[in-house]
Amino acid sequence: MHGLSSFILLLTSFLLLSCTPQIPQPTLQTSFYIYRLNPPAFIEFSEDFQPIREIPFSTPANCGLFNIFPAPLGKYMAIELSCPNGQAVLFFDTVTDSVTQSVTDSDSHFLAWKFDGNAAYLKVDSLGSPRVLRVSVDGAQDSIPITEFTYDLASSAEPSEFSFAFSRGLGQGSELWLAKREGKVVEPLYADRFHYISFARYSADAGQIAFIKIPDTPTPFTVGELWVMDADGSDAHKLADADAGHGYAANWSPDGNRIAFVKRENPNDERADQSSEALISNIYVVEVQNGALTQITHIENGRTETPSWSPDGNTLAFNLVINDRMDVHIADLSTGEIRALVAELTCCPAWMRR
Repeated sequence: MHGLSSFILLLTSFLLLSCTPQIPQPTLQTSFYIYRLNPPAFIEFSEDFQPIREIPFSTPANCGLFNIFPAPLGKYMAIELSCPNGQAVLFFDTVTDSVTQSVTDSDSHFLAWKFDGNAAYLKVDSLGSPRVLRVSVDGAQDSIPITEFTYDLASSAEPSEFSFAFSRGLGQGSELWLAKREGKVVEPLYADRFHYISFARYSADAGQIAFIKIPDTPTPFTVGELWVMDADGSDAHKLADADAGHGYAANWSPDGNRIAFVKRENPNDERADQSSEALISNIYVVEVQNGALTQITHIENGRTETPSWSPDGNTLAFNLVINDRMDVHIADLSTGEIRALVAELTCCPAWMRR
């Protein structure tokens, strides 16, 4: 009888709980931004890609815009500048249009956002006393105890976990390690004596890592390889050839089934080994499960740059450079339509979820 009474009590509790009204979770708002070079401003677009707002933003004197990195969640962008004394990272609040700079006493280079978008990992003082900091958007800073040779970092969806890549020098290859507890515990994931492991990126469920292999040679630009492996370092395998040396990351689709990347189309052109102006490249998408490739763009006289996915997985946005003119294009993956968003010179597409 005691067991029956316990069962009835448990069943009653379950029925009462199931009848309790569930509080609906707020829907994340998606925004899309590009940067217009002249007059300098961020342009915000609606879901159907109509311009709805402009935010004037000029780079500081003697500095140029290097890149823009939207937080995976929240209202902040990290803006990396190229300045006479090195790189500098700013935090830009897309709600208040305010800008802050947390590291001012040395150079700073963006590595990755934390998964919650409230802090970023920066490599600072590269030519002096190089180290990695976790810098909050409110200015708080913590030193991360990983090697000063770190050049790449990727946050996991697991709190306080990330991967980091480092090399001890030209001709020595590179290694990818997993860090737990903000770097207090580390363990090796993957090593390659002949390549630099670059742009490691976790899938949305943190179950896999994609990365670009760049040949460890003095040649600045060459053909690399897109690889994928399980998050514990197992089952590492090549998916496709990819452009290498220009800083073009491969990015996962939101559902984790596809990866978009840049492929070099003129691998035998020695001019393209030395100058990015000679590069001819296109955007491709590869199916992770079977390696099937789909060519998205068909550029024959210019280059495409790092593609980024819309949160719904239906659109890719990327920079297109032809005859030294750069502008942002979007590719509708359902219709195949590819178009520029505005007539002016633009760059740096950024999807925001908040």
